[in-house]
Formats: sequence, structure tokens, C-alpha cells
Amino acid sequence: MSLRDTIEQKLTDAFHPERLAVINESHLHAGHQPDFDGGGETHMRIRIVAEAFAGMSRVARHRAINDLLKPELDAGLHALAVEPAAPGEPTRW
Repeated sequence: MSLRDTIEQKLTDAFHPERLAVINESHLHAGHQPDFDGGGETHMRIRIVAEAFAGMSRVARHRAINDLLKPELDAGLHALAVEPAAPGEPTRW
């Protein structure tokens, strides 16, 4: 299973989102470090709308997702952009 698929499954199981997109943005970061060609799954963007985030601060939402994905971060996921929202909140996507 790919890292993207693993992240998607963990987020689905934990938050039961209404909308979810896990986007591999690694290719956008090619050349940022001398030995990085943009391949693999090192930079991910998460766009998620879930009732579980209702009443939570933005920081609390990010912490909940980062805590859930700590094993992936510890194993080499370099960057994680998180765009969480509760149902009815505006999103930019």
C-alpha cells in the first residue's frame, strides 16, 4: 500500500470525513535539497472536512492529524500540509 493510501485509510478510520483528499506534492519540491529529485512520497497535502473537527481550534485539528500520522512522519514523511474544516466551514478548495 502506498503512503498516500495509508494516510487516507488512517484519516478515514479516525475522522469519518465527509470530504477527503490526500495529495502527493513531492514533485513540487524537486531541487529544494541537492539530492532530492521530487520522487517518492515525502510531501503530502491533506484536505479534510469532518464533523470530528467541530468545536476544535485550528491548532487542535492539526495536532490531532499530526498525532495520528506520527508513525509516518517518523518513518520519513518530510512535510505535511493540512487543511482541516468542519462541515459548513468555508474551504479554499
